[in-house]
Order: sequence, then C-alpha cells, then structure tokens
Amino acid sequence: MFTGIVRERGRVTAIEGGGDGIQLRIAAALTAARTAVGDSVAINGVCLTATSVADGELAFDAVAETLRRTSLGRLEPGSEVNLEPALRAGEPLGGHIVQGHVDGIGRVRSLEPVGDGAELTVEAPSELLRYCVEKGSITVDGVSLTVASLAGDTFTIALIPHTLAETTLARLAPGDEVNLEVDVLAKYVERLIAR
Repeated sequence: MFTGIVRERGRVTAIEGGGDGIQLRIAAALTAARTAVGDSVAINGVCLTATSVADGELAFDAVAETLRRTSLGRLEPGSEVNLEPALRAGEPLGGHIVQGHVDGIGRVRSLEPVGDGAELTVEAPSELLRYCVEKGSITVDGVSLTVASLAGDTFTIALIPHTLAETTLARLAPGDEVNLEVDVLAKYVERLIAR
C-alpha cells in the first residue's frame, strides 16, 4: 500500500526488452537505501517489485499487462519518475489509500500557472470519471491529489508549489499521458451497491 506522497524523483538509466515486458533500471539513492530485493515501490503510481538493488540503482520488471495499462512503456533513458516506497506499519498516512494498481491512462489537457502554484487539467476515460468527485482524491503519476473541479471529460487539480518542486508534474505538457488511480473506496462502494 502507498499514500501518494512522492519520496524521491528517480531517473531512468536503462530500459531493456519490448512489448512483452521490460526491465527498468532507475537511479534513486534515497529509495535504493531503504529498499531490498522483493520490496514494492510505486513508479509513477505503478506498484512494481524491486528485482535488484545496488549502488543507488534499482531494477524492476514490467510485464505486458503492466505496459498495456500504464504509461511505463513510453519511458526513455533519462526520464524522471516519481517514486514512493511501500508504506510501513506505523508510518503516517499523509495522502490517501493508494494501491499502485493503475486504473487507466489520462491525457494532459493543460497545465496553467496560478500564482506560485498551477492548475492541471486532465482528460480521463468516462469509466474512471464516474469515481471522481469534487474534493475527492485521485492519484496522478503516483501523486495523491484533490479534485478541484469536474467538467465534461476532464478533471482539474490545484498544484501547490511543494508538489511542483518535488514531483514530475511541473514538467507535464498538453498531450502527455499520465497514470490514473481512482479512490479504491469508491470502487468498493459501487460493487457493494450493485449486489
């Protein structure tokens, strides 16, 4: 389990493989220092298992299913990624409950400066928008955020300066794909009501 509070930005150093699966190598000294082989780490919101950890670098395997459902297959060497090690018992839950199970891909419509912060508007599939509510939680590329407004096929979030400085979101441009995970509680409620 994760909280959507990014702990470090890592840099992709190598990608091997193709559409059937890839191995990602990521330089991230802080994350590597607290990660052992077999531990879970969220990479841009995608829960992956560390397969090796050495010299401040981590390796992860992403299978075809993961590549189909997320934007990880579009990463390139040099890409920056948001990293969050799995939550440990007793640590504060600073964001919201995040599983690292990406529900779908959104597309950035705009990123507009507002004072020292910014407003990010993302187009999302209708099957995900139904779980979004104003002032509810959503995870965008692994970052726990609050929905500020909904309109048509988009949602907008207000980004504070700290989020812009500590995550990759400040570098987004119109057309960029982002990993989305809606609030799992909404999905459980829907399932229970449907019965």
